[in-house]
Amino acid sequence: MSRVPSLEDLGNVNGKRVLVRTDFNVPMSGPDDARVITDDFRIRAALPTIEWLTSRGAHVVCASHLGRPKGKPVAKYSMAPVRARLHELAPGVELLENLRFDDGEEGNSPEFVSQLIAGIDMYVNDAFGAAHRSHASVVGPPRTLPSAAGRLLQKEVEVLGAMRDNPKRPFVAVLGGAKVSDKMGVIEALLNIVDSLVIGGGMCFTFLAAKGYPVGDSICELDQVATCRRLLDSGKTIYLPDDIVGLDANGDFATYGVRLPDGAKGLDIGPGSAAAFSDVIMDARTVFWNGPMGMFEDERFAAGTRTVAEAMAATKAFTVVGGGDSAAALAQFKLDDEVDHVSTGGGASLELLELGDLPGLAALRGAPNVR
Repeated sequence: MSRVPSLEDLGNVNGKRVLVRTDFNVPMSGPDDARVITDDFRIRAALPTIEWLTSRGAHVVCASHLGRPKGKPVAKYSMAPVRARLHELAPGVELLENLRFDDGEEGNSPEFVSQLIAGIDMYVNDAFGAAHRSHASVVGPPRTLPSAAGRLLQKEVEVLGAMRDNPKRPFVAVLGGAKVSDKMGVIEALLNIVDSLVIGGGMCFTFLAAKGYPVGDSICELDQVATCRRLLDSGKTIYLPDDIVGLDANGDFATYGVRLPDGAKGLDIGPGSAAAFSDVIMDARTVFWNGPMGMFEDERFAAGTRTVAEAMAATKAFTVVGGGDSAAALAQFKLDDEVDHVSTGGGASLELLELGDLPGLAALRGAPNVR
């Protein structure tokens, strides 16, 4: 994976106005006009980059999206609570209003890029979670401004790049989540670089259907069955569950093998599968995990995800968790400090492993200070 410019490549930043694209898409609660941040991790994660710049005399202007306001101002997505918390953590640092209040952000409008960089001398991208988007604030500024990756983005690229290009083996990928169609590209890419693939979550039922097993009323994408069958016949090592827990036709908790009767709905891998998956993780030297094994938000169906999370914490392998629901599960089980790296971007981490590059990274490499 080609190197991206680092903060040191900006040269002298003293007296410069630096636009820092951050990912302050933080969870919040409360009424629309009085939202409260429930977890400020993403704000704190940007502090090493902000402090590196400010300590060298730069004036930092942060920019982020929050939620999905779809191109117009929406009170619940105002950056005001984020701005207040940022002021506490990094006094004197500016924060622009929600980038997605303008449809030019997601539309990658040249006019919006011009507005963003007016009066700005340099640009830093520290928003890995948005680096797979060709949005104005991600790919626009590096076209004309000296640019670099922030510390957070740089670490993500280093960790995931090494995992993709030179993993210690055996390399195991554990994938879950609801739909196999959402991850088919990364599944095919991973099969070329991993030694084995573990499939859980709702997506496992399409694979089980491809093996000819009845899956009841479980999530199953019939248009993906043929593709799953091709992958299973490829000779690659793919582990699937051999027991399932869920609800029977009456809505009662039930445990099954891999044949689910009509009306039954699988909502988690069973205890035997969880133990088998854990053994695969424990025997690995590199493990990438993205996607829960079941509906872990419901305690009745959390055991599979918890067991995998505990194996990730216990193994001596180098462990990476690919953001999103997997990171939320780790936090719920209080194991997020027990793995080597928790990615700040679920979709971005998958796309980087699949394609080997992201629009935001390519834009940084094309900046005028790099050419």
